[in-house]
Amino acid sequence: MYVAGGAAVHFYTGNRISEDVDAAFSRRILPGGDLEVSYTDSAGTPRLLYFDTQYNESFALVHEDAHEDSLPLDLPGLAREPVEVRLFSPLDLAVSKLARFAEHDRDDIRALARAGLIEQSALRRRAEEALAGYVGESRRIRTSIALACEIVKKARSAKERGKRAARDF
Repeated sequence: MYVAGGAAVHFYTGNRISEDVDAAFSRRILPGGDLEVSYTDSAGTPRLLYFDTQYNESFALVHEDAHEDSLPLDLPGLAREPVEVRLFSPLDLAVSKLARFAEHDRDDIRALARAGLIEQSALRRRAEEALAGYVGESRRIRTSIALACEIVKKARSAKERGKRAARDF
């Protein structure tokens, strides 16, 4: 299972809580009954996490090597059988945000950049490579790539300014 979306961003940055899991499988599956989990967060707030059965990589910009370059999710008590859970790499996660490019997608890209997990030039290169497999009008996606690269540049610059200020303090 390849996890993308807000759930993957949370694992990398802790930036936001996602109420759903966007994931694709390497094989066809017949899911069991309950695809949601109720839990209480660290603040004592009841929460619900559900598997988004509407998620479809066909509508995202996904690099052809995204699955191969994904990273295994190793959590205590999480068995690798019958399903190995993997996270999109931070770079592929950012690329997958470019097709829709809603405000929370921009925030996710910003969080990945602030965490030092993506760089502007790598994002541009990976996204442009992914465009080779994209069907449809690419002008809007190209605009999203340019805007995302600016977001990354500003976020990385702000992070560097913060580091310098901390050193000077």
